[in-house]
Amino acid sequence: MSAVPTDADARDHVEITGSALSLDAAYERVRSPGAGAVVTFVGTTRDVFQGKRVDRLEYECYAPMALKKMRELCVLIRGRWEVERIHIAHRTGTVAVGESSVIIAVSSAHRVASLEATRWCIDELKATVPIWKKEFFEGGEVWKENETQRRETRAPEPRG
Repeated sequence: MSAVPTDADARDHVEITGSALSLDAAYERVRSPGAGAVVTFVGTTRDVFQGKRVDRLEYECYAPMALKKMRELCVLIRGRWEVERIHIAHRTGTVAVGESSVIIAVSSAHRVASLEATRWCIDELKATVPIWKKEFFEGGEVWKENETQRRETRAPEPRG
């Protein structure tokens, strides 16, 4: 669908795509000479959820709004942690068991900033970015809402 660097910072990359995600591509986008750490998170479709065999997931979104929210996450991360580069990519369409649904990569001079920023980013992405998941499992299907999706974005504490 769309791959767009943030307006605020060309070091940030946000993407919504119907194609397979690449961990190698995410790593290449965030590595830099000033980064001593690169942290990645890869969310994959698992085969069992709440005791039911999962067949596949399907994701839908309103791409312009989802990309805007992903860019906002980049801005919030930069307000809290000293990071070099940020990559956030999410799949739409059918995602089979074992395939990646989301990849986040963050680089920084030191590991703590990347570790904390990556964890915060996946939690906030699931809570605030308008991407919807339909789960297909043995015996049925259901639209899933993330438990964290009912709260508003919490800005991280500013650097100080």
